[in-house]
Amino acid sequence: MYDLVKNKRKRFLKAKRRSKGSLTFSVERPRMVVYRSRKYLYLQVIDDTNGKVVCSLSSISKDLKDKKLGKNIGSAKDLGAEMGKKLKSLKIKSICFDRNGFKYHGKIKALADACREAGIQF
Repeated sequence: MYDLVKNKRKRFLKAKRRSKGSLTFSVERPRMVVYRSRKYLYLQVIDDTNGKVVCSLSSISKDLKDKKLGKNIGSAKDLGAEMGKKLKSLKIKSICFDRNGFKYHGKIKALADACREAGIQF
């Protein structure tokens, strides 16, 4: 049983490394990292040249407490739209989307599409 979990973790880390290999980010294009836990979604926009987090948002953050977001696709859409608004207010027009090894479908895709609809270029 332990070997199955160990192999699954190795496959995930390999996919994570592979997805980061093709990213091109700069000062003008910070990296937006998505993390998906069992219950919630987390987003961070990171400026890798300075090593600073520009902004962050999650489905349990205080800004979105009234919406009661979870981990479903509707919550991902709301989270992406809110992150798009936040990035617009910070005058960031384009980002580099780091899916962090997660497959680009379902919640991750809904989040990215909602952010694009808010006017952010990937």
